[in-house]
Amino acid sequence: MSDEKTVVRGARLLVIDSQVSGVSGDMLLGALVDLGASPERISAAFKVAAGHLNGCRDLRIETGFVNRRGIRARKVDVLYEEETGKRSGLEVKAAIASAAGELGLSEAACQFAAAVVESIISAERKVHGKNEKQDVHFHEIGSADTVGDILGVTVALDELGIFIDTAVYATPVAVGSGSIEFSHGKVPVPAPATLEIMRAKNLPMTGGAVTGELATPTGVSLVGNLAGGVVESYPPMKPLAIGYGAGTKEFREVANVVRLTLGEALVSSSATDQVYVLETNLDDVSGEVIGYAIERLLEAGSRDCCVIPITGKKGRPGQILQVMAAADQVAPLARLMMAETGTLGVRYYPCGRFVLARETVSRVTSVGGGDAEVRVKIARDEDGRVVQLKPEYEDARRLAESSGLPLREVLRRIQTEGWGEINRQD
Repeated sequence: MSDEKTVVRGARLLVIDSQVSGVSGDMLLGALVDLGASPERISAAFKVAAGHLNGCRDLRIETGFVNRRGIRARKVDVLYEEETGKRSGLEVKAAIASAAGELGLSEAACQFAAAVVESIISAERKVHGKNEKQDVHFHEIGSADTVGDILGVTVALDELGIFIDTAVYATPVAVGSGSIEFSHGKVPVPAPATLEIMRAKNLPMTGGAVTGELATPTGVSLVGNLAGGVVESYPPMKPLAIGYGAGTKEFREVANVVRLTLGEALVSSSATDQVYVLETNLDDVSGEVIGYAIERLLEAGSRDCCVIPITGKKGRPGQILQVMAAADQVAPLARLMMAETGTLGVRYYPCGRFVLARETVSRVTSVGGGDAEVRVKIARDEDGRVVQLKPEYEDARRLAESSGLPLREVLRRIQTEGWGEINRQD
């Protein structure tokens, strides 16, 4: 994914929601037109692109509305006439770069289009075992419509100002299931290049409810290079505009659309994040085992652990062992919970939270009769005001032991000194 932006309250957010029906280049293009991008400007860009593609006689779009499982969505059909649909990766990259230059797109837009093509080229190299200096031949994705999809989406994003002032997030991408037939024979879904792009861009995926291919290499490359972060639930935002882009097929199980939501952030991204909560019920585990499990879980990287007393079935007393973790720690921590407690299962679910910006600073304190260095954790609100000041426990304990003062007195004095310094600075 692209570098994540720091979002302030009131900033624009764009959420690309492809967690149900996946994503392709023409679906994104349709959603952007539905969001407000000009079909005329995109059509003009297609004519320019055709002039930079050897063997391409015509490249254009037709737009209209269709109904997908009760949802009205914009359908964009990319139409083209060409002598060949097989081009090398470098040919496609050069055609898009020259067309983008002729169209006078912004520098950010030109860089985005180049990155999208480069992601596809790199994926094809990886799949076919070629080194980074070797060119690759595009097969299905070497046709003019791929160039149109990439350039059209880039033009639409540039027109809507997405590259200037908008933080972009994506949901996990539905990829489908089963297998597909293409130039390399029968392969499982997702296609090898699609899967490699998702790996390279750290873009998570989900199977989805449909048997068949839901995500294309072009679609995931566009999303992976545009999104600065992944969300499983929408961030706090006020929707301002919504665009639906339709896929070609009509599915019985789901509406075949990708949804774009453009909105205004209600809180800054620095004030929120997402964690996973893991928990399991225990009613036959000793306190010593639970205590040791907590130590192991904290050492293994969990953000927090706690034990909640409960009354279980038949009135038996028990505990819920609850762990807070980052997404990439869910599986290893769940395995550790089962290994250390003997539980047969661990529940987990994503959880959004509001957080304060925090930093740990070292300062010299006179507590204990001499100068000693202690670490202090400072928390600030969105306006930069200090709202919490807390000494690190191990440093305060060391001072208490060396000075003979009660721990609570050491903590109180360090906090008093710290708040006094902060007030003087204000």
